[in-house]
Amino acid sequence: MTMQALVLNRYNGPLELTDMSIPEPAYGQVRVRIAASGLNPLDTKIRAGSAAHAKHPLPLVLGIDMAGVVDAIGPGVTGFKVGDEVYGMTGGVGGIQGSLAQYAAVDADLLAIKPANLSMREAAALPLAFITSYSGIVDRAHLQAGQTVLVQGGAGGVGHVSVQLARALGAEVFATASSRDHDLVVRLGATPIDYRLQSVEQYVASSTQGIGFDLVVDTVGGPSLDASFAAVKHFGHVVSALGWGTHALAPLSFREATYSGVFTLYPLLTGIHRAHHGAILREATRLIEAGKLVPNLDPRQFDLSSAELAYDALVNATARGKIVVNVA
Repeated sequence: MTMQALVLNRYNGPLELTDMSIPEPAYGQVRVRIAASGLNPLDTKIRAGSAAHAKHPLPLVLGIDMAGVVDAIGPGVTGFKVGDEVYGMTGGVGGIQGSLAQYAAVDADLLAIKPANLSMREAAALPLAFITSYSGIVDRAHLQAGQTVLVQGGAGGVGHVSVQLARALGAEVFATASSRDHDLVVRLGATPIDYRLQSVEQYVASSTQGIGFDLVVDTVGGPSLDASFAAVKHFGHVVSALGWGTHALAPLSFREATYSGVFTLYPLLTGIHRAHHGAILREATRLIEAGKLVPNLDPRQFDLSSAELAYDALVNATARGKIVVNVA
């Protein structure tokens, strides 16, 4: 039996619709009939061959996030059954088949039951973003109710989830965003900060009386991470998923603050701590079903035949929300 998948045979090349054998689930795996594939900026870097840390050899099937229906169970799996609607961050890196395909055999530890109140498209938009947010805000920073949080890039994929997660944990949340996204930031429950009109010193003064934020969540990297070191309070914490550049630590050190990096791909690439990703997504399901977290999707509809346009939207920065490709 065969399925259709989008295959990349050369970096920066076309996504070619290809017939492939339907995979059989190995020990600890389930096979998922994929309904939707969520795209992330990282997917464009993998396609270009510029994400050395993702190590995805050619030929490859892209797509890190997915939602779908379990249609076969491998040996050793007890937590799922055929017919379960699931979602997860399951492949598209490290030589693991991604979600731009009709089926995938995936590690059951990486999956959780899809929130009942989300569509497949909405669920497919969340895994990488929520896991990244939770890993920083909960696992690293141990955010407490009543603390102040600044999310750098609060309207982005990871950013808009981070705002909602921090709010759900009882924090007072501020978020940098361009003026066009201020309405979204307000709807999510945060106070918007226009980083183009206010310096770090100005928004720290106006938002925290000059004290600084208990936690700064950087989702942008580069100069945004430098600004985060200057915006955190004494003994505060900064967390970033994009701390790859060269940065001066003096502003952080003078505040006796701490920093944590998040490398969301680590369990997928190494096989270590994969079950924690499934546990994080179960917490996402709980929050979503409680009405505390809603994904922001770009309204455009793409499928396997038009996925090139979905990638163009990411590369050209025209997306207004998470891009999702319909697969089923």
